[in-house]
This record gives sequence, C-alpha cells and structure tokens, in this order.
Amino acid sequence: MKIIISAFTLFILICIQTISAQILTKEDSLNAGLVRSTNPTVLSGYGNVRYQRNITNKESILNVDRIVLFVGHRFSKKIAFFSELEIEDCKIAGGESGGEFAMEQAFLKFDINSNNYITTGLFIPRIGIINENHLPTTFNGNERPFVENYLIPATWREIGVGYYGTSSRIQGLNYSASLMNGLDASKFEKGDGFRGGRFEGRNANANALALNGALLYYRGGLRYQISGYYGGSTGITNIASDSTGLKNSAFSNAVSVLESNVQYRFHGFTLKMLAAYVHFNNAFGINQAYKNDTPESIFGAYGELGYNLLQKTEKNLTLFTRYENLNMNMKLPSNVARDESINRQYLVSGITFQPHKGVSIKFDYYCLLTGASNPSPSQSVYNKQNIINLGVGYSF
Repeated sequence: MKIIISAFTLFILICIQTISAQILTKEDSLNAGLVRSTNPTVLSGYGNVRYQRNITNKESILNVDRIVLFVGHRFSKKIAFFSELEIEDCKIAGGESGGEFAMEQAFLKFDINSNNYITTGLFIPRIGIINENHLPTTFNGNERPFVENYLIPATWREIGVGYYGTSSRIQGLNYSASLMNGLDASKFEKGDGFRGGRFEGRNANANALALNGALLYYRGGLRYQISGYYGGSTGITNIASDSTGLKNSAFSNAVSVLESNVQYRFHGFTLKMLAAYVHFNNAFGINQAYKNDTPESIFGAYGELGYNLLQKTEKNLTLFTRYENLNMNMKLPSNVARDESINRQYLVSGITFQPHKGVSIKFDYYCLLTGASNPSPSQSVYNKQNIINLGVGYSF
C-alpha cells in the first residue's frame, strides 16, 4: 500500500494552463460537435499490422492486430450516435485462424449543454490512458502498455449509462460517473486479472452491477487523471448461489480498481506514468467455487519517456523507452499457491515515425522478465525473453 500511495503522490506533485483534447479523427470531430449539418454521418477508423520476432524462442509471426471501422451520425445538435466494429487478432502467419469480430462501441450521446452530456449503450468507461485513447497513432510501441492490458484491461467496454461534465469554476477539470453491468467471476483466469470476466456487450448479466468514476485535469502540457471502479462479479441465480456458496447481490464479491496516471509534454519531451491497483473481494470464496486461482490483490505501474527529434516540423520521430512492472501475486488468499512466473517486468525501447498525421511506422525491442517457475521436467520455460516488433498503424 505504501508503494501505491507513493506513486499517486508523485503524480500529483507534477503541475503546470489550459488545453483541450486534441482533435485527431473524424470521430473526435463528431464528439466535439464540429460535424457540419449537411453531412451528419461520419466514417472513420484505425488499425495496425505487426511483425514480431521472439529472438529467445526463435518464433516469428505476422498479425493484423486490429482493424476498426467507426460509423457515427449526428441526429441533431443535441443527439449523436457512435459505433465501432472491430476485427481483432486476424492471424495471417501459417494460415492460422482465430481472433474476434465484435462491437467495440455502440452508444447514443445526449448533450445537455456545452459542458455536460450523457452516454448510454455499449461504451468505454474512463479509466487508464489507453482505454479511451487507444488509436495506434497515439501511443509508442507496437503493443499497448502491458499494465493496461492485464490490469485495466483495455479496451474495456460494457453496457450502461454515463455522465460526463466539465467544471465551469475550475478551468481544465473534467469529471465522469457511470453505471454498468458487472463482471463474471467464473471467467477469471490466472495471470490475467479480471480480463476474462468482462462481458463486452455479449449477453451481459445485469444482476451484477458496477460503478465507475473519474477526475481528469488539463493544465498546460499536463494531463492528470485518477479513476476508480467498483463492481459485483457474481450476479448469479439463487440456485447457483446455493451450489457455489457465493452471494448473489448486485455488488457481491466485488472487484475494486484504483488507477492514476499523468502525461506531461514539454519542448519535445513526453512523460507518461500510470499505476493501477486491483482488489478482489472474497477471492477465497471465488477460488472455492471456480478453482481459477483468483488473487486477493494485484498491482502494476509503468513509466515512459519519449523525445520527438522532429518537433519543429509536421512530422514526428520519437525515441522512447518504457519500464513496466506487474505484480500479479501482490496478495493471495490461503487457497492459492504463489506462482512467480506470472509476475512480469518489461523494458521496452523503440522508435515511432509519423510521416503524416494519422500514419505511424513503429519499431520496438523489449525484454520480458518473469519470476521463477516450477515446470515439469518435460517443459522448457524461459524467464527472460527478447522480442522485436515492426509495424504500421493508421487512424483517420
């Protein structure tokens, strides 16, 4: 807990004049109310393709990580529709099949006034950096930060209703609150936090509910956010409750998430830091019921420093390095054995080149370190892996 408090305190100590969210795509233009009434329907999208070479395992893959098509429509000055259709992980190496074809967003936005609006439908809650801002042209490296993949986990969307506002008294302060469906504890997986327990709009169990809230502050080159989540994970029937021994109220066996992040830009330099803490209430009971090695708490944090060599031009050539630490065994219930192999450290370095706004060419190298494992004699486990990625990404 001291580590968490220290990380959050460090974030708050960084300070410095108001900026607004950057308009990056047609989707952002629609969100900002800049779409002309003569053309109320908007097409937009993003995607990326990646080559990866695991030097340690001597394995290579080519992968279309994702292709996303955005369709939006402004019905009036007050009402707009947003949708994203995603094809993810379409493996093309060796003819391997797999991946996912799903809706990433599908919601209505109702503007109350220039500072307040409501969303309802399948939407992305405000938590972390990448969850809301996940275009491949907005982050360094071919893969999204691993802390936000396993602990947040991005891209995380659920069905519900959200309220978003901007303070008229404190310049640069934004806030949000949302009510959504909860999680499915039976789908939690070892080493993946609660990622497998998301419903993502697919037959979501509305007996379990969740709350999310965030404060977001812009000032000069500073962007600071703190957010939280509290949601039930066992909205089960009375019969299932009797058989598993788990409570079945809206917020029973809750999962709590607290995260804080800061981004700071100054003369070509970009600093990003994020810390996230996840607590599983009644992890012991969940393990008794589902035998899925759910931990009691996990913690992850990362820091990234980048520098744009072409800051005085419209192009971008950023050198960056990022360190990530994931403690997936921070605290365990008595019925879960410690497995250090699921603890991970990443050191990622690379180059991002943007010859034109909306186009990124990326190269990165990272070293993955895991804790010691206890494999069977027939297993070969590497606790240190060296991996390179080369890819392209786009957004429009």
